[in-house]
Amino acid sequence: MLPLHAFRPFALLTLLLACPALARAAGPDGSQLRPLWGVPFVGVLASIALLPMAAPRFWHQHFGKVTAGWSMLFLLPFAAVFGVQAALLGLAHALVAEYIPFILLLLALFTVAGGIHVRSSLRATPLVNAGFLAVGALLASVMGTTGASMVLIRPLLKANEGRRAVAHVVIFFIFIVSNAGGALTPLGDPPLFLGFLAGVDFFWTLKHLWPHTLLLIGALLALFFAIDTWHARRESHRPGPQPQAAVAAPGQPLLQFEGKVNLALLPFIPALVLMSGAWHSGVEWQVAGAHISLPDVLRDAGLVAVTALSLWLTPAAAHRSNQFTWEPMLEVAKLFAGIFITIAPVIAMLQAGMQGPFAGILHAVTRPDGAPIPAMYFWASGALSSVLDNAPTYLVFFNTAGGSAPALMGPLASTLAAISAGAVFMGANTYIGNAPNLMVKSIAEERGVRMPSFFGYILWSVGLLTPLFVALTLLFF
Repeated sequence: MLPLHAFRPFALLTLLLACPALARAAGPDGSQLRPLWGVPFVGVLASIALLPMAAPRFWHQHFGKVTAGWSMLFLLPFAAVFGVQAALLGLAHALVAEYIPFILLLLALFTVAGGIHVRSSLRATPLVNAGFLAVGALLASVMGTTGASMVLIRPLLKANEGRRAVAHVVIFFIFIVSNAGGALTPLGDPPLFLGFLAGVDFFWTLKHLWPHTLLLIGALLALFFAIDTWHARRESHRPGPQPQAAVAAPGQPLLQFEGKVNLALLPFIPALVLMSGAWHSGVEWQVAGAHISLPDVLRDAGLVAVTALSLWLTPAAAHRSNQFTWEPMLEVAKLFAGIFITIAPVIAMLQAGMQGPFAGILHAVTRPDGAPIPAMYFWASGALSSVLDNAPTYLVFFNTAGGSAPALMGPLASTLAAISAGAVFMGANTYIGNAPNLMVKSIAEERGVRMPSFFGYILWSVGLLTPLFVALTLLFF
């Protein structure tokens, strides 16, 4: 079970919701804010980027406290300027409407995927590793980037246990499985799901983004195969014993599964998410200023039930074989709690549109005659999705381009494709660009893989992804 301290945020939430004044309070809109309110969010990002390098022991022991400190640095001044009720309402809204559904989804995927142990006798050759990435790319649009990442990262790391250089395998895994692979359906990545809720056809992205996705993933797989082949040849010429992979006994399959019950539970997770978006019951409640519908409640209850069933039914041997611990989940939960709280004013300022302090960004994506510039939409939505939550970023640019799904799927199809591709693809630019990025990094480090620092990873993404994004711009936008 999760440690008791993991539930402290939920105790705080219960206390906040007990205050009736929250339902009546109203916070300022983004047009009333100045960019200075974004400093705590920048502080969270800077802490994630710098402290693991500058003070690794301090960060490992106190990253939750650091994140909480930046959150209070936003909430206390906000309460002083706009009132305690507005600050409490904003905090409760962030937790109820955004953080809790987000973390319940991640928890379900992490638990169910962590209960599936794939026993493989495959040797981690460049071809096998590339095969893992290709399969992950296909699964990402079916079960989501987080689901595919959590299912495949452990067997991939297990297959590479004998390799000396593994960090590049994890980096390309984040590029392909945790991000680019989710571009083809609304189940793949949250921004596309929001587009589906706004009226975009379920198969629209598949029809319009498959050439972009195929080109990006194909190029990344080719680059990976070349780099992994170079590392494999380099290792083969080093003195000392060479790693030997286990070989399946005659008649034994190359892949064996423990915790098979989780394979049956896994499809329920995307099904619950899809249900909550497709079913409009008309029954809803207002909780701390957030509108919570009956499908939302059933989705979250279903995710809790799936998590509990997985913990109950998964054999202990499967968890032991996976070296399953709660540390990666706790790390992501604490860091993203601070991100969700401190990002609120940044998103509000963006959503204020031309009346907000970031109007210059929105002017940059529009021609003088008011027509959208698809290439600028691609880079603007992508750049912001690299450091902000890509779901609201998608919505900001979706609405900036007119907000009409029929128009965006018709005459403005290139603009919608640019927004969608930017929000999904460029989540790979940083560790915090998409939730599974940080989870994959944490699991890899827990297995002894020495991953690049925050800025070290950015060097990889800039060097490998930016030229590919330029090519996509020239070819499609």
